[in-house]
Amino acid sequence: MTIKSADAAARATVYGYPRQGPDRELKKAIEGYWKGRVTADALKATAAGLRTDNWRQLAEAGLHEVPTGDFSYYDHVLDTTVMVGAIPERHRAAVEADALDGYFAMARGTQEVAPLEMTKWFDTNYHYLVPELGPDTVFTADSARQVAELAEARALGLSARPVLVGPVTYLLLAKPAPGVAADFEPLSLLDRLLPVYAEVLADLRAAGAEWVQLDEPALVQDRTPGELDAAARAYQGLGALTERPKLLVASYFDRLGDALPVLAKAPVEGLALDFTESAAANLDALAAVGGLPGKRLVAGIVNGRNIWVNDLEKSLSTLGTLLGLADRVDVSASCSLLHVPLDASTEHDIEPQIRRWLAFARQKTDEIVTLAKGLSHGTDAIAAELSANRADLASRADSPITHDPAVRARAAAVTDADARRSQPYAERSAAQRAHLGLPLLPTTTIGSFPQTGELRSARADLRTGRIGTPEYEERIKAEIREVIAFQEKTGLDVLVHGEAERNDMVQYFAEQLTGYLATRHGWVQSYGTRYVRPPVLAGDISRPEPMTVRWTTYAQSLTDRPVKGMLTGPVTMLAWSFVRDDQPLAETARQVALALRDEVEDLETAGTSVIQVDEPALRETLPLRADEREAYLAWATEAFRLTTGGVRPDTQIHTHMCYAEFGDIVRAIDDLDADVISLEAARSHMQVARELAAHGYPREAGPGVYDIHSPRVPGSEEAAELLRTGLEAIPAERLWVNPDCGLKTRGWPETRASLENLVAAARTVREELSAS
Repeated sequence: MTIKSADAAARATVYGYPRQGPDRELKKAIEGYWKGRVTADALKATAAGLRTDNWRQLAEAGLHEVPTGDFSYYDHVLDTTVMVGAIPERHRAAVEADALDGYFAMARGTQEVAPLEMTKWFDTNYHYLVPELGPDTVFTADSARQVAELAEARALGLSARPVLVGPVTYLLLAKPAPGVAADFEPLSLLDRLLPVYAEVLADLRAAGAEWVQLDEPALVQDRTPGELDAAARAYQGLGALTERPKLLVASYFDRLGDALPVLAKAPVEGLALDFTESAAANLDALAAVGGLPGKRLVAGIVNGRNIWVNDLEKSLSTLGTLLGLADRVDVSASCSLLHVPLDASTEHDIEPQIRRWLAFARQKTDEIVTLAKGLSHGTDAIAAELSANRADLASRADSPITHDPAVRARAAAVTDADARRSQPYAERSAAQRAHLGLPLLPTTTIGSFPQTGELRSARADLRTGRIGTPEYEERIKAEIREVIAFQEKTGLDVLVHGEAERNDMVQYFAEQLTGYLATRHGWVQSYGTRYVRPPVLAGDISRPEPMTVRWTTYAQSLTDRPVKGMLTGPVTMLAWSFVRDDQPLAETARQVALALRDEVEDLETAGTSVIQVDEPALRETLPLRADEREAYLAWATEAFRLTTGGVRPDTQIHTHMCYAEFGDIVRAIDDLDADVISLEAARSHMQVARELAAHGYPREAGPGVYDIHSPRVPGSEEAAELLRTGLEAIPAERLWVNPDCGLKTRGWPETRASLENLVAAARTVREELSAS
């Protein structure tokens, strides 16, 4: 495989890179700024240093073109809102008084104003801030940050490509602002937004940008003819500009489908496509439109969302096919490397043989450079890399870690009856009401309580040997006693033990299940300064011994009120892990469900009457294309029911979901057959309650009345008003009162005040109901 001339040599690039730094320096600087310990100048200096380090690492690895504009203090969609001047009216004063503080006010809110709504970025676990738009929205260009970061990279002597969220995706991700009619279509503002993008593009061209990347991942979803026409109009208009850089329109996470002919015909100079999730579909579609003559194709051939080493020979074969379909073919990851950890070489606790199977952002960068070299100069130029890659792939395929015959036999023996409760909901509900004796509008929390510095220090002390297991466990017991006492005093009806012993809702279980690997430094941004370490699902899954029974029963021994057992559900265990790619997800989900089923049965045997199996990722993992959703929801809901299907009728099964769009999976929520579901609802003003009602959802539900991702403390009347809104959709006998999500990230003072207000709101509304 060779090229015709040196000018056509394949270039290596990426769309984005992890922002946090090797030791999460950005998180620490931002949180220090919020607490007044770090100045704005110091925060900006930290951010600039991290950007410089990233660009230099990418250039030294061999990338020919580095991205700019992908760095963010909180979220790249929020950055776009600032760039186009779409600041909500309630935040304008804060932004005008201090741009940085105003930016964080939009992200987190203040005691005076609510933040922007937050939801999942397509089918990832990254959260973005939802733009709020209306017919009166006035867009104004502010390209200062984009221009400044391009200048920083150029000052280092680097070829840099600014990356922007594209105008069509930005509008399709937006929602009507508060007070705007629900049927308002933000996409109707396209003609008003395009001149602002034109101005930003002109500014970047003047600053020296040869190329600008416009990300349009929304176009990989099913789109109406009107939406496709809008995309055509947008890129006809932007392409016709004279004062602009070359335009690279990027899509990722799935096949481009009907949008591919639209973009192929547009007067833009390049397209970037995902050839990992949907290689065959995008290849066929490219061939069907006659390729991209005269255009640049950036091939996303290295998986930017998972951590397994690339099959270099397979990727080279795909790249070779693409050579005949475009004027030039360059090599990249399938999406921004934001979604993977930074460097697998730092994972010294993972067995070296297994570490060979892993590729984090730095290793993926090396793979991209290797593939570009092989594409340009032939396989002989990368013979050593190909040989090592073959050995790594064979090592994983032949490892006993990946296959456990007992686990596979148990999964194969599952029947439909195993995934069904023994009695219908109406009968179970009566048994649970008699058994639990809860009041109208019962109050509870989602599970976790604040993870204090003392708790984190105790875990670190245990890990480093500064304290022993007995001392550590005494600290955990003391925390559980405090949490139970607080809940009893506050008046909550169904209690939790607070999860003091848990580092993360997925990692905690992964560390106790066979087949999982835990990382030490594998941090990935979930939202803002919240980083998680997704475990690696490497082999067949089983549960050697109980995981939660001890601490749950200890908490129950301290109170007469019911204490919920708390588990993470099988779909979320997959979605928030790096899953194996050598078998269907449905098979892996069934293995995880059976392991969790054992835990559910042990909790029930130990006397736990309420068991919550959290599935916040059920909607997040929904395929982006409608034709793939039915099959996914079938195995996903079966996995939940398999986890919970063996309990007695009077054991109440709860589940929890948050920060996603639930309207299109309400039927699947029903199919879970949980007795109670709690959902995020505070920022969306009880939208999910209305969606449940429209579906005729027959079970109990707790739409949240306390937004836990903001530091503001909602007053009792605010919570009561949300409850009254919820009662318009859900009858009082089926309505629960709870926060949006777990309280792990909050501090104790705001947690105490907020939960006291939540309980007071429930009492107020109960009294109103009894008086009516």
